[in-house]
Order: sequence, then structure tokens, then C-alpha cells
Amino acid sequence: MNIFRFAGDMTHVFSVLVLLLKIHTIKSCAGVSLKTQELYVIIFATRYLDLFTDYISFYNSIMKIIFLGSSFSIVWYMRHHKIVRRSYDRDQDTFRHYFLVLPCLLLALLINEKFSFKEVMWTFSLYLEAVAILPQLVLLQRTRNIDNLTGQYVFLLGAYRAFYILNWIYRYFTEPHYVHWIPWISGLIQTLLYADFFYYYFHSWKNNKKLELPA
Repeated sequence: MNIFRFAGDMTHVFSVLVLLLKIHTIKSCAGVSLKTQELYVIIFATRYLDLFTDYISFYNSIMKIIFLGSSFSIVWYMRHHKIVRRSYDRDQDTFRHYFLVLPCLLLALLINEKFSFKEVMWTFSLYLEAVAILPQLVLLQRTRNIDNLTGQYVFLLGAYRAFYILNWIYRYFTEPHYVHWIPWISGLIQTLLYADFFYYYFHSWKNNKKLELPA
């Protein structure tokens, strides 16, 4: 494992911890898209089908358990916790996220590295992850005023994918025959979706102002 992969994993973990901190301690999910969180449940559930069948390493298994457990926990909090669910802004979080699922599944059936159930599901999770942040970005654009924890959560998610792109570049130049077009293109699309958010995030940080997105 190289430093870029490790940094990507850690920023991903920190993004989840920031969101859980907001939900558990403040008892609020204001500004958080349930639609995006539900997509992440689908993503991790389909990506980690091999958790109990194919052992790779202790680190790998722990990461899978963290992302599975945290994604299900966040959705549970937002749907069922008697205090947290009251802060969920369902009137603004109206992106029809399930319309993203079927096209990604069809694309995975058509374009994959190997036509097997696990491989297709893994590919599907990559395609879906590339666009899963859309409901969250739309919600932030509608609410405009973004609290620090929510802004940090989205920033860390984008940073995680950016580190993974650096990891792929590093591996391409250091490992023979390392070419994986599906995760590369999916990851690039995902990172580009964060570009506008990154601009306003760094602008607010530079000027020590509260993060606001344009309408």
C-alpha cells in the first residue's frame, strides 16, 4: 500500500467520523442528504459481497466493516432516531436518487471487466459511487448556508477520491500492466463533481467566512 491509498482511506474514514459526530453529538442531520446516504448503503452492500468469503487482509476487512456499519448507522439515525429525524429537511432533499440506480446497473451489465455476479456488482458500485454525491450537492446548493461539519464531511469525501486518483497514477508508473479503466473513469467523474464545491470551500477558508454556495 502506498501513501496516497492510505491517505485516501483515512480521509474517507474521517469523513464518516465527522458526519457521525454531527449526528450523534449535536443530534442533528440538517444539511445532510438522506438520498446520498441511502445510495452509499447500496454502494457498500454491493461492493463488499466478498467480506465473508474472500480474506485479503485484516486492514481490508476492517475498512469494509467500518464503511458498511457506518452507512447503515447514518441511514438509521436519519430515518428512525426520534430527535435526529426531526432535523432532516425532506422538503429540500428531493433529488430522485433511485433514478441513478438503474442506469448504473445497466451500464455495469454492459461494461465490466468480467461478467460474473460479484464483478458486475462491484462495477455497479463504482458507477453509482461516481454520482452518489449529486443529491447532497443539490441539497447544499438549495440550502446555501452550510455548517462547518457538513462542509468538512463533503470536503473529506472529495479529498478521499482525489487521493485515490493520485494512488492510481502512482501505481500506473510503479507497477507493470496496471490499467483499470472502469475505476479510473468513474473516480475522475466523481472528483469533477466536487470541483465547484472545492472552489467555494477553499474561497471561504481563505477569507475566513462561512461556506455558502451560489443559488
